Amino acid sequence: MSAAAHEGNHKTQSDSSNQHVKKSWRVHSSSLPGRVRIVFSGADQSASHEGIGLGAGIFGGRLFGTALDPPAASRNISPAAGLQQQQRPHKSSKNYSKKFAKFLEETDSDWDASTSSALEKAILASGGSGEKTIRSISVLQQRSPVTLSNSPARSVGSSSSGVGGGLVTTQPETTSVALSSTEKDALDPTEEDTMNPRKSLDAVNASKKAEEESRMLGEIAKLNTLSIRFQKFKLLLEQPNIDLEQVRKLSWSGIPDEIRPTVWKLLMGYLPCNSDRRDATLTRKRKEYEEYVAQSFPKGKATDEALYHQIHIDVKRTNASIQLYTHPAIREALERVLYCWAIRHPASGYVQGINDLVVPFFHVFLAASVVGKVENTNVDAIPKEVMGNVEADCFWCLTKLLDGIQDNYTFAQPGIQRQISRLKELINRIDAPLFNHLQAQGVDFIQFAFRWMNCLLMREISLKNTIRMWDTYQAETDGFSDFHLYVCAAFLVKWSDKLKKMEFQDIMMFLQSVPTSTWEEKDIEILLAEAFMWKELFHNSPSHLAGSTTNGGS
Repeated sequence: MSAAAHEGNHKTQSDSSNQHVKKSWRVHSSSLPGRVRIVFSGADQSASHEGIGLGAGIFGGRLFGTALDPPAASRNISPAAGLQQQQRPHKSSKNYSKKFAKFLEETDSDWDASTSSALEKAILASGGSGEKTIRSISVLQQRSPVTLSNSPARSVGSSSSGVGGGLVTTQPETTSVALSSTEKDALDPTEEDTMNPRKSLDAVNASKKAEEESRMLGEIAKLNTLSIRFQKFKLLLEQPNIDLEQVRKLSWSGIPDEIRPTVWKLLMGYLPCNSDRRDATLTRKRKEYEEYVAQSFPKGKATDEALYHQIHIDVKRTNASIQLYTHPAIREALERVLYCWAIRHPASGYVQGINDLVVPFFHVFLAASVVGKVENTNVDAIPKEVMGNVEADCFWCLTKLLDGIQDNYTFAQPGIQRQISRLKELINRIDAPLFNHLQAQGVDFIQFAFRWMNCLLMREISLKNTIRMWDTYQAETDGFSDFHLYVCAAFLVKWSDKLKKMEFQDIMMFLQSVPTSTWEEKDIEILLAEAFMWKELFHNSPSHLAGSTTNGGS
């Protein structure tokens, strides 16, 4: 055999051996063991991430930390040493390979899967051998500890429903470290990496894991925020004389579910701020309502059957999609509240739409007397006394609400007419192109905005989101009248781009069924923030708005 042929065969065998080694490392060393623990340092209790190896130092381990001790194999056997053992086998190499492979198989589920691609990149970058791989892995193993950038622990107070209690510590979604040129060379992907289906699947899994961790961190942050707010409310409500102005400031951004019934009664002026007078006031008010019911339903029948029949029809249509409000006992309670109010306010009497306004009060007050979600309550199991108290509290809070917007429901409803006129001026000033388009299509604001004013947007927004919105309304001065106007303006402008592409029929159909079914609390908060902005700009400058109609198209 010629020298050239002998050299070619030797080269082929060497390449085959190298490929075998690469495959072996990819199969058996896809994850590198490491140790991860959370360390709190200093008075500020900031968290740091400390560990050994690729899985700990660079890629952060698991979200809440694991504790893995590095085996001797991962510390003492380098990729280069592995190559030498393959090329010069000795009697113990097979036994060691089996033991190491078995160790990897048994513990692989405990290692961070994100280290797989990094180790493979390091080996492929060096061609399966050489000083570069050893140096890269050595540098990565020595980089410890790594300090997290957003790690301060947050103290959480106690609460009755999981909002508070204990200490919730958040960890970052990513760990930021400065890599040396050697580390970058070891971690840079090669063309073979991008073509590997297994690595593509690993990348997808890593992305899903990152999204899940981000969601968990968001929930933890939300719990921390709710707990802090709960503690602030609790401190205020425990005072012998409550500072109602401070309660309003806190309530603007939302009220915790656990204390919403009490806060609403305070903000509506139903409960006194002095704690010594509250029990006596509740007892007296509830007794008065019982007397009103007895007077309005002598011998168990309504004194005005026509009025009661109209209320009965409207209540049957009230929140019919929620099973709770289809129960006969709940409907009868709502009917009594509305009928007693109408009888005692003959100047306005009952107007269709008022039936919607009693529901948020009923929902919130009933929630305080049941366990679990109020929608799933077994109404038949509610004691009669509890239902009577909820009914009475609703009556008095509804009365307080309607006292502030009573001209919305008197003859010809002048309050609503006035609100619609102001809304028209606002839209002309805020979004003139939308205003001009509606005018060009012959759309009159009263055709869609009347219901917005009459029912306070309750037909457009879910009950849950309405309750959140009413937190802010009650925190505002004249929230159900003046502030509601700016909420309606922000609500209409929100759909401006879509409406400007529609003709009359499509506009009316859209505004009769606005797509808010997927709205969450954050959408309501954005709407309220925009309304607040418009109010700050225009509420104290009525003359500035007065001339706007003549400036725009009409």
